[in-house]
Amino acid sequence: MVDVEAELRGAVRGEVGFDVTSRALVTMDASNYRRVPVGVVAPRDADDVAAVLEVCRAHGVPVVARGGGTSIAGQATGTGVVLDFTRHMNRVLDLDAATRTAVVQPGLVLDRLQEAAAPHGLRFGPDPATHSRCTLGGMIGNNSCGSHSVAWGTTADSVRELSVLTARGQRLRLGQGWAGAPEGLRALVEGDLARLRTGFPDLPRRISGYALDALLPEKGADVARSFCGSEGTLGILTEAVVRLVESPRARALAVLGYGDEGAAAEAAAGLLPFGPLTVEGMAADLVPSSAGLPRGGAWLFVETGGETAAEARARAEAIVAAADTVDALVVTDPAGQRALWRIREDASGTATRMPDGSEAWPGWEDCAVPPARLGAYLRDFRGLLSAHGLRGTPYGHFGDGCIHVRIDFDLLTEAGVARFRRFSEELADLVVAHGGSLSGEHGDGQARAELLPAMYGAETVALFERAKGVWDPDDLLNPGMLVRPAPLDANLRFAVLPRGPVDVAFGYPSDGGDFAAAVRRCVGVAKCRTTSVSGPSVMCPSFRATGEEEHSTRGRARLLHEMLAGDLVTDGWRSTEVKDALDLCLSCKGCRSDCPVGVDMATYKAEFLHHHYADRRRPAAHYSMGRLPVWLRLVERTRTARLVNALASVRPLAALARRLGGIAPERTIPRLATETFGRWQRRRQHERVRGWMADMRAGRRPDVPAQRVFLWPDTFTEYLSPSVGRAAVRVLEAAGVSVAELPDRRWQVHLSEEGELRGVGMNPRRSRRTRACCGLTYLSTGQLDRARAVLRDTLDLLVPFLLEPGPDDLDDPDDRTDPVAPLFVVLEPSCAAALRTDLPELLPDDPRAARLAGLVVTFAEALERLAPDWRPPRLDRPVTGQTHCHQHAVLGDAPDRRLREAAGLTGDLTGGCCGLAGNFGFEKGHFGVSKACAEEQLLPAVRDAEPGTLILADGFSCRTQLEQLAGVRARHLAEVLAEALEEGLEGEAE
Repeated sequence: MVDVEAELRGAVRGEVGFDVTSRALVTMDASNYRRVPVGVVAPRDADDVAAVLEVCRAHGVPVVARGGGTSIAGQATGTGVVLDFTRHMNRVLDLDAATRTAVVQPGLVLDRLQEAAAPHGLRFGPDPATHSRCTLGGMIGNNSCGSHSVAWGTTADSVRELSVLTARGQRLRLGQGWAGAPEGLRALVEGDLARLRTGFPDLPRRISGYALDALLPEKGADVARSFCGSEGTLGILTEAVVRLVESPRARALAVLGYGDEGAAAEAAAGLLPFGPLTVEGMAADLVPSSAGLPRGGAWLFVETGGETAAEARARAEAIVAAADTVDALVVTDPAGQRALWRIREDASGTATRMPDGSEAWPGWEDCAVPPARLGAYLRDFRGLLSAHGLRGTPYGHFGDGCIHVRIDFDLLTEAGVARFRRFSEELADLVVAHGGSLSGEHGDGQARAELLPAMYGAETVALFERAKGVWDPDDLLNPGMLVRPAPLDANLRFAVLPRGPVDVAFGYPSDGGDFAAAVRRCVGVAKCRTTSVSGPSVMCPSFRATGEEEHSTRGRARLLHEMLAGDLVTDGWRSTEVKDALDLCLSCKGCRSDCPVGVDMATYKAEFLHHHYADRRRPAAHYSMGRLPVWLRLVERTRTARLVNALASVRPLAALARRLGGIAPERTIPRLATETFGRWQRRRQHERVRGWMADMRAGRRPDVPAQRVFLWPDTFTEYLSPSVGRAAVRVLEAAGVSVAELPDRRWQVHLSEEGELRGVGMNPRRSRRTRACCGLTYLSTGQLDRARAVLRDTLDLLVPFLLEPGPDDLDDPDDRTDPVAPLFVVLEPSCAAALRTDLPELLPDDPRAARLAGLVVTFAEALERLAPDWRPPRLDRPVTGQTHCHQHAVLGDAPDRRLREAAGLTGDLTGGCCGLAGNFGFEKGHFGVSKACAEEQLLPAVRDAEPGTLILADGFSCRTQLEQLAGVRARHLAEVLAEALEEGLEGEAE
């Protein structure tokens, strides 16, 4: 393919990628299938597309059009040249509010069109759950629908004209009245009118096959509409004129609870006469327990619109009154509606895991039947699942009779794949028996095209083949889709993965210890490719900063998949392609919570770096910042903090230190504390003990708080910002909680033969001093052997507090405040997250690891648990700043929000990532991305803040980023509260 690559580079102005990374990123979409392309081209315009077609036609190389890569049937993959329209051909070219039309390019993300239309009170009707990353070209190719199709139909209903290039380079403008029809198409249709009038099911979600019936004279001979749903097999779309609809000024959401999904399905069709905007259904298996939904085992999400909020609500309440429900809820608050819709939209990801954690896959994702038959179809569908020993949880567009479901197919073994085929064949017959369509939204692709004869019959399928021949006589465009399809059980993406276990360092408890299963978590729904976020969301900051698939969570997962497969990425853990893709991963852990399937790229990155640099020299930053606790401890022991600060203030010396340490030249080296938090704490504790002794000698009872916690001496609080630790001690003590210093010597633990704790002691002569450490810097740089050693030392240090107490040792075994198991308050969110998750996952066989993880609390959690009646001082001031990404992803910030509210601190903190992310933003070559991440939400929020607004950031990285990029001092919540206490605004108990 050297000639093809060279000719393409000479013929197109867009990017041409025949390298391993470019190809690996598009081997898969969101389906079960995988194909390795020869190359990828990102065309700049229609002329580039024409040039690609000319070169590929001359060499007989297939061409596959690709948008967001969220297709679920395999039609966005291919073995030829893939056209990536998302990079350049991604704009709204024109929007005419008067005619309610827009001219768009195929790579435009749907949400960008919605944003452009919103100021005019307009919107594009169809809205798939992937609206934040799917493209208009992909929607037209698949004839996508979405939750509002009961009101506004499918994409085909919203298309006016299409500009298309045929495989032989003909430029067509498709529309009604045979406009743009290629030669021979009209003759083909007029020669078989009877079949076109009788051979197509009449239902709202009939997507399967070619829409040749749209060419009937009584339907306006609409060539553009007929082209919709052709999955890139007839021509290449370069521009589209689409219809917009008026967006309701106000909306209400009625959530109707039913006993089970069957009852919800039976009720859905009866709600259509009320003119709802949506009738969506899902069952309890897909809903988090904290979702706040009305009672029931299944729900319908019925949205209504109106000119006013009262009108929208009245329509919703009328539906509730008419519906026979177990319970119901009407939500008019936009934020509340968004939260509920997020549950529904994330179902395409959450459905990939069964309640017991086992995997489930697409393949029969979107069959559709007449809405009135949905209940009967679901009963038969459930019966078929049981007959094959399979499980799945249906959800989807109940009002249109379209069901989404992920099924726990075994696609890893020969027997499992054979069962997949048998089930598929029988389900196709079942769908047809109910008058349905094999595809109701996502297209046929490879998943269903083989079974189209069951739906249409052999003669109609032969007519599809003739139509394909009219448009694409050389079979150049997306071959193997729709006509002459590849078998539905070929090209499965799992077939190339290793069958045996992969030797890894982490335990991957949610994936049975199987790294390949962890990588398989990414099913391609591409929520990480969302180009803008609001609220608390984090994932994926590096993609939003670069716009490159390689730097998305999905892109990295694809490269890891190819690394395990070994036929494209051939050098395994030593792969430079995987290393380069992971290089811009900030390890923010946003994907751990924001990804619907819980991909944890931060852990995968640490795992990869561990193997990649095994017995090899590491980057300088891994030695300087990755081993930061060692260097800072050395400074503390030698009492040289002032000297280091003085040297760092000399520009030539600082520049030399940055260069040797692999630190970005744009960065300023943070100043070290001249008195560490530990020294301050020991000095203060000695003073307090002396005070207590004096009280006792005077016959007074010492004022010792009843509750006690250990304050974790994380590296950042200890050496860089001890003011945070001092403030936390001040607040905790004001709340009646005593703060103890962690021990710094190993213990000698004496156990009985039964393993019960008999005694604890230490031998100062034999035990060396050590410090508790979460291992964060070693984890983030993939120094996992060192991280393990540090964490084991920490567990040895804390062993008296980590032995499981017997039932006789506790007054209340569920009481986490029992003295046998004190809590460990961790002020730095990234360190708390490391202890909560990385520790037990890196040491899965050590029960002490899980025990410590369960005893780790944040500052706000400690106050809420140990001093529930204490009230913080009232500040009554606005705040801005950022919720730490690890707090969002791992710890949760609900206690922090409640604490801020109790203190009268108003306003929300931003989401996203500050961009510094520990060592990431300090490393050479990362400054640009680091700054771009900060500019997304954090820096604008701080700049736009009103005078007097407090800037909050609990993470040291976040505070440092704000100081270095915005010149502002942000503070930990503990500092703000401690300052208020010092000013005399004392907290009080209820």
